[in-house]
Amino acid sequence: MDVDPGLAPFSAVILAGGRAARLGGVDKASVEIAGRTLLAHALDALIDATEVVVVGEPVPTERPVTFTFESPRYGGPVAALLTGRDALLHRTAYLAVLAVDMPRLDARTFRRLLTAAAGHGDGAALVDPDGRRQLALVLNVARLDAVRPGHEEQHDLPLHRLLSGLDLAEVAAVGEEHRDVDTWADLRDLS
Repeated sequence: MDVDPGLAPFSAVILAGGRAARLGGVDKASVEIAGRTLLAHALDALIDATEVVVVGEPVPTERPVTFTFESPRYGGPVAALLTGRDALLHRTAYLAVLAVDMPRLDARTFRRLLTAAAGHGDGAALVDPDGRRQLALVLNVARLDAVRPGHEEQHDLPLHRLLSGLDLAEVAAVGEEHRDVDTWADLRDLS
């Protein structure tokens, strides 16, 4: 009997370990919008997750999380995603993945992604109004493990290449869910 993934427990990985070159190298997780850090916004969006791993610098949080660094360090989003997946203590069928710099997502976003994943055994991805996939995903852990490259191949591997072997449902962003903070102008526009 299949379990509706919209109701099933899931774990999560927040990607927060990049160099943030266009922000002068600041720690994105600590950047504030509306008086709260980007990491706090990301944790709010993943409130339904049974466990959260943050791949990036350890900072104080209101919720218990596990911090780790991608291997290799600054190895890109695939290395970060897979390192985060490996740091999970508990096994769940689904893994939510979120870039720390998307403050307009909320728990409803991930509920929609989980529901969409039910018809696509491999998972679901949030897409912007132009149809581009965003770094807000729900992945079937077994399928992710099946397409996982070796450790050396993870370094600087484009995320779209890792995901190209997966059948992901596309979930349209609502409002500004797809917006991220790559530059100071992005931050100003989202504040």
